[in-house]
Amino acid sequence: MNPLLEIENLRVTFPTPRGDLEVVRGLSFTLGRERLGIVGESGSGKSMTGRSILKLVRAPGRVTADKLTFDGIDLLTRSERQMRPIRGARISMVMQDPKFSLNPVMTIGEQIAEALLTHQRLPRREVNNRVLTMLESVRIADPERVAKLYPHEVSGGMGQRVMIAMMLIPEPDLLIADEPTSALDVSVQAQVLDIIDELVKRKGMGLIFISHDLNLVSSYCDRILVMNTGEVVEECKAGELMNAKHPYTRGLIASIPRLDETRTELPVLDRSAWAKK
Repeated sequence: MNPLLEIENLRVTFPTPRGDLEVVRGLSFTLGRERLGIVGESGSGKSMTGRSILKLVRAPGRVTADKLTFDGIDLLTRSERQMRPIRGARISMVMQDPKFSLNPVMTIGEQIAEALLTHQRLPRREVNNRVLTMLESVRIADPERVAKLYPHEVSGGMGQRVMIAMMLIPEPDLLIADEPTSALDVSVQAQVLDIIDELVKRKGMGLIFISHDLNLVSSYCDRILVMNTGEVVEECKAGELMNAKHPYTRGLIASIPRLDETRTELPVLDRSAWAKK
């Protein structure tokens, strides 16, 4: 089976007063209909990788690659107009703090419907039915009432679920989830991730789960890429993350606090261990 996504030598560059700065440097990977986690510190290039796939890096930023294809489509040669049928309909992205991406002057139902009608012409009755069904699928009780609410009238956890519903209602082939639960408490976080996991498995989608939380990614993904300063330093199966060999990955793992913590202080990353390699 051909890969859903193929990336070779992806580079994202921004000009600075001191010269060009590469925030993604020579990234390469393939993705099937699987769950891929991308982890690393803030600033490691995770989010820029996701945005590059959808061609959402605007000038003066520059994106180059030897290959960037989705389901056989060369994304590098696609114009802005040609990308519109792909964004949302075939590739969706849940941004960081997604509740704040909702339009404050549109109801929840209107916004989810808009995500569907942007790509399809459907009768109003069918649209309403699919909106309510989608709200139910993200475990929102009383979807008819919630569909009539505005974003400020729902909690943070419900706002996250609404945003996920918006991204999934067009039934995309690939979902990019960029820290979708970073602002939620642990119990709601687990619920939201379970929803994404269930929908990805049921619909046979590909998932790129971007996070700095190693425990979450190892629990919900099949495979993991570890990024540092714009490069992939290690790739492993999710279940083998704790056996990672690269000193950067080992440093991240050592920095995770444990319930049975006995150390007086958490270790600081020793960047000299890999900086010269």
